[in-house]
Amino acid sequence: MPTTFTPRALLLDMDGTLVDSDAVVERCWSRWAREHGLDPVEVLHTAHGRQGHATMAVLLPDRPAELNLADNERMLAAERADTEGVVPVPGAPAFLAALAGLPHALVTSADAPLARVRMAAAGLALPQVLITAESVGASKPDPEGFLKGAAALGFAPGDCLAFEDSGAGIAAARAAGVPVVGIGPRAVGHHPSAHAATLESVTVTAGPDGTLTVTVA
Repeated sequence: MPTTFTPRALLLDMDGTLVDSDAVVERCWSRWAREHGLDPVEVLHTAHGRQGHATMAVLLPDRPAELNLADNERMLAAERADTEGVVPVPGAPAFLAALAGLPHALVTSADAPLARVRMAAAGLALPQVLITAESVGASKPDPEGFLKGAAALGFAPGDCLAFEDSGAGIAAARAAGVPVVGIGPRAVGHHPSAHAATLESVTVTAGPDGTLTVTVA
């Protein structure tokens, strides 16, 4: 049965939600995992949704933060240089086209250069409002990114609706007081407010009073 939301603005994760970058993420993080004697499957399970250094801190809790930050910079450079297999999530082009002129922001754990590279590689328009790794002091699952996204658009968190694919992202949205639509298989087990297999199952229309009607089939 369809679920309907009536927010005034949307807060959109990027990787796994708008852009399918799993191939790049798997290549880069599997390589890092092997270098550190870790199970790539476990590393990937932790990595989705978080900034790189935050993932490293979870996996190697006794490692000095400066080493994680240095590795994170190398990881970002590798990810920016690798766009093979980066494609839009099904339905993402039409979904973003429907948001033209409506309040929405990108809230991603990627830094701004990587966000631009991946959105361009997927052929997707970059929202005017960007909340990236440089915008926040704490990675998802901390709510800071979603709180800043709502504030940048001029709305209370409860007047927004988030779209996320990962456990860390869904937890961040919930902690910010933002209802969240889970996209794709990773979202299923994390209890989003509603779930869609892809963005093909989501429609957005704008009302005369500025309210958006978002239907998740």
